[in-house]
Amino acid sequence: MKTSIKCLSTFIVFFAWQAQAQTPYFDKTREGFLVFHSIKADSQNHIIPWYHDEPGIAYDFVIKAAWNFWDNMRTDMNGLPYYMNHQVWRPAVNDPRGIGGDQFAMALSSWQLLYQYTGWEKVKENMKFIADYYITHSLAPENSIWPNIPYPYNCLIYSGQYSGDMVLGEGYLQPDKAGSFGYEILKLYQMTGNRIYLEVAEKISKTLASKIIEGNNIQSPLPFKVHALTGETGKLKVNLGIVNLAVTKDEGQSSYTSNWSAMMRLFLELIEMGKDTDGSLLKGFNTTLQWMKEYPLKTNKWGPFFEDIPGWSDTQTNAITFAHFMMDYPEYFPNWQAQVEIIFNWVYERLGNNTWKSNGVRVVNEQTVYQKPGNSHTSRQASIELLFSSLTGSTERIPNAIRQLDWATYMVDNDGKNCYPGDEVWLTDGYGDYIRHFLRAMGTFPELAPSNANHILKSTSIIVQADYAPNFNKRLSPYFPREEMGNTLLFYITFDDTSTETLRLTSKPSKILVSNKEVEEQKELTIEGWTWESLDKGGILTIKHQNGNHIRILK
Repeated sequence: MKTSIKCLSTFIVFFAWQAQAQTPYFDKTREGFLVFHSIKADSQNHIIPWYHDEPGIAYDFVIKAAWNFWDNMRTDMNGLPYYMNHQVWRPAVNDPRGIGGDQFAMALSSWQLLYQYTGWEKVKENMKFIADYYITHSLAPENSIWPNIPYPYNCLIYSGQYSGDMVLGEGYLQPDKAGSFGYEILKLYQMTGNRIYLEVAEKISKTLASKIIEGNNIQSPLPFKVHALTGETGKLKVNLGIVNLAVTKDEGQSSYTSNWSAMMRLFLELIEMGKDTDGSLLKGFNTTLQWMKEYPLKTNKWGPFFEDIPGWSDTQTNAITFAHFMMDYPEYFPNWQAQVEIIFNWVYERLGNNTWKSNGVRVVNEQTVYQKPGNSHTSRQASIELLFSSLTGSTERIPNAIRQLDWATYMVDNDGKNCYPGDEVWLTDGYGDYIRHFLRAMGTFPELAPSNANHILKSTSIIVQADYAPNFNKRLSPYFPREEMGNTLLFYITFDDTSTETLRLTSKPSKILVSNKEVEEQKELTIEGWTWESLDKGGILTIKHQNGNHIRILK
């Protein structure tokens, strides 16, 4: 195996440097204190958010603080934003590691939801910048065995080029991360109309589909790591650290992971768009689906996810992401409810953490080889258990899920630093793989959204444009006269004509227009129209439309 000195040397330097570190820079966790803040509790000593007693207002603060920290991060020595070069933020001296394997896809995932929630155009522009730069600096060449797949790591940190894998070196890919990036840029195409994003997503999907095999208990349909030019499957490594470097050895092939949910979503979306002209995407989807049902869903062998773990590990990310997929596509899983509960039970049996049991919350550790509680992992668990509760009508998981979200707010400082408990400020777990879980939770339970503002929380179609009063701009003039802006609460455009949106508003609207045609309030949304559910403050608006995609909500 040709292990790159460039990537390997960075990895070794990190282990040597990490071994000398005694405590994280920011985490001050101790009794009665959690990362940045003293623990607040209710009359039953159950944890509540540190920022505000109303969960929605607290969640809104940490979401926006984290975004602002990302948006204002310093420019690095090569002229790129720091997050384009590193996976861990440091206040002065740069961290020696490159980016996280799924760092950019995670950011795109969260920013897509954040844009619909806020209408902040700067969020969309950041998405385009990340996608544009990564596409032009990461793809394996056309003459590769695995062409047009993005490399997940910058082996020379300041090169501005992504050319390999953190552990295995130059030339190695992670196909599962290619699937998630492809899915996110497909959504970005729907947001922006830029066909380059669609073309790249199609090329990624075609390469992945062409390599899919049936798989077995030690080999997934696609390998976890593979060399783009030679097609050689990567190796699992053991003892890859500064202390035992002399006895580093291969520990079998890196041929297994179950992190295929995003790739399967990519295939399904392209099939629906009529892009599967040769049937390869459908075949690849069916083969992968059958393997997921036959192996990880039965064995709970979820396998690795993270770029910096040299050997085997079972991860919560893979398990819960697939549970999410099952609930979004129940037609493929007749027994989904029982199977999802089995996944939840596996997570708590293997990765449950009772450190804050006295505060009424059980949180979730990251993975089997790193048994540390995670801000992103715990908030992911919360959002997906809330989705399960909403679909089944079961309420027993709701209290702990909300406290998990409350617990996860303590990782965020006033300025938006988001410190992994007992670890560091990870630009994966603290940002792209954090914000989206709070927004998904609000979309499932709008009662968890802030009561003092208007927000689009969920949409079955991508939100192309979102404009919230009073921050309208001149581009609205083609859609309705400027003199009518004063009566307009919110205006948005969806990618599809047929879609359903869930919003939380501070007051009931007077009228709703779909492509300038008024639609009626309904008792139940069986046809095009809208419903309103009053809450103690404001309420929940649900809009269903089938004959237009320009939605205007009037005061």
